[in-house]
Amino acid sequence: MNTPAPMHDLEGWLGAFTQPTVLVELLTLALCVAIAWGLVRLLRQAFGRDERSIWFGRKDMDGVLFPLALLCLGFAARTGLSHSMNVAVFKVAVPVLVALVAIRTGVKVLQVAFSQARWVRALEQTISWLAWLAMVLWVSGLLPVILNELDQIGWKVGSSHLTARNILEGLVTAGVALILMLWVSAAIEARLLRTATGAELSVRKAISNAIRVLLLFLGLVFALSAVGIDLTALSFLGGALGVGIGFGMQKLAANYVSGFVILAERSLRIGDHVRVEDFEGTITEINARYTVVRAPTGRESIVPNEILISNRVENLSLADPVVAQSTKVVVATASDPLVVMDLLQQAAASQARVLAQPAPSAQLSQLAADGLEFTLVYWINDLQNGQGNLRSDVNLAVLQTLRAHGIEIASAPRGAAVVSAPSAPLQL
Repeated sequence: MNTPAPMHDLEGWLGAFTQPTVLVELLTLALCVAIAWGLVRLLRQAFGRDERSIWFGRKDMDGVLFPLALLCLGFAARTGLSHSMNVAVFKVAVPVLVALVAIRTGVKVLQVAFSQARWVRALEQTISWLAWLAMVLWVSGLLPVILNELDQIGWKVGSSHLTARNILEGLVTAGVALILMLWVSAAIEARLLRTATGAELSVRKAISNAIRVLLLFLGLVFALSAVGIDLTALSFLGGALGVGIGFGMQKLAANYVSGFVILAERSLRIGDHVRVEDFEGTITEINARYTVVRAPTGRESIVPNEILISNRVENLSLADPVVAQSTKVVVATASDPLVVMDLLQQAAASQARVLAQPAPSAQLSQLAADGLEFTLVYWINDLQNGQGNLRSDVNLAVLQTLRAHGIEIASAPRGAAVVSAPSAPLQL
């Protein structure tokens, strides 16, 4: 198969780029760049400056819209100039712009669809290398030669005849279809989750996950059909693989089913404060397979959804966000219990996060050998702001209040906050 002349050898390249008309092409290309930049800038001002936008990106030339507009303008300019001169610059510029559009589209869609995935960076680099390689083969004229050679390598699968070229085209078509479907699903997810909160957010997240899976499946089926692969020929192999995978992936399937059950029943919602086994925190994500629980310390636990369905889970904010906290104080036996309880309640009530209703309460919980043990109970409704910090503030307020009334700190024989009576014993 003959390659297009004169762009397939060095002499052709040098001869084409030394023509006087190259300056006209460069000026035309610069004009196309200016028009594309101005168009993107106007549209960006009209539609907003969302940095996660696939079309616009973070800057005027960062999204998909700029290289796509420049490609359309460049193709139109090449068509117009080719009627009056032999184009050289645009024969290189158009393939470069096609590669740039492919790279920018794949990278931006993957960044939005899988923002937290670590493998996205490696896939972005793979797309870039493949796109630039295809561009070089296209410009050099080697691409038709390679495709013709791949078309000679084939084999039969059932009633279908497959070639290496069919497989390559199928992979490219599948990749394009999956990228487009991810783009559509990302747009739908952004619209669904834009104003959702609480339980509504969980339901909309489940809907967006289901839509993404459905679109990816449809895109894959379309890609296989587009390259002429008979899907019925793969049904037997698919059935056998399905049986084998089904036995090996029971846990995975159980996690996915459990995820949809959780989102449908709303027993757990994004923002709920839960305790799973010995880990306590706030739910930040509910995915199809797992749920992310973030502790106040910053640690995150990835909990398979099956555990949340089959094990005991304490949801501290399911029915009522108001929860109780407690701390213990031990004072000397000579102290007046009524005075101590009143002081403890005052110390807890002095904290802004402690609720006035239900009011803090203090009880004489134990007559210990080393003193009187009191339990101070108070209520809060903002678990997301942390528990240890508030408990520390309450303990500090308790110590300051007791000291202000003549009670001094003593040693703590059992690890509790222990205070001793003043030199003049209180009357019992």
